[in-house]
Amino acid sequence: MHISEGVLAPGLLLGGGALTLGGLVRGLKDIQEDNLPRAAILAAVFFTASLIHINIGPASTHLVLSGLIGLVMGWAAFPVIFIGLLLQGLLFQFGGLTTLGVNTFNMAAPAVLLALAGRRLTGGPSRPLALAAGLVCGGGAILISSLLVGGSLYLSGAEVSFALPAKAIILANLPVMVIEALVTMFCVQFLRQVRPSLLAGPVRP
Repeated sequence: MHISEGVLAPGLLLGGGALTLGGLVRGLKDIQEDNLPRAAILAAVFFTASLIHINIGPASTHLVLSGLIGLVMGWAAFPVIFIGLLLQGLLFQFGGLTTLGVNTFNMAAPAVLLALAGRRLTGGPSRPLALAAGLVCGGGAILISSLLVGGSLYLSGAEVSFALPAKAIILANLPVMVIEALVTMFCVQFLRQVRPSLLAGPVRP
């Protein structure tokens, strides 16, 4: 779900950059000495997940795991995802530097918003509700991110040219949404057994 250079309108680039800057400032406040290694590991997980491509017809997409990152890190998902995208752009030319703000917001904002609600359930006493919240956070983050990416492309096209790619991105990510929902659910189950403190309590607004 990386948007390449030279595609988006200048207004969207500026707006996405401003929103991501706000998310980074808020997220960096939540990264302390005790959870800095966790943030680094999840940034590496996010970076590596993008290398696992899933072929869907003539196109391909990849895992993101943003929902899981949001559940574990809360607002700190913004700097975690930002670092991953920055390295992807510098090393593999995924996306671009001018679109880094928009790409970060499109992937991090849904993860944080879903975590604000879902973490209350994933860290709660009810196992079925926790697993259901994991499903929703994992799959929902991909769904909302694909809608944001499609919307960004659609709004940047003065002609009708971006309408078809926008729809294709949303459809191509539907299988990924299912995979990530299941992966996040199993990760929630695992963390509840071995490290429930990672999922306990609400994410601070």
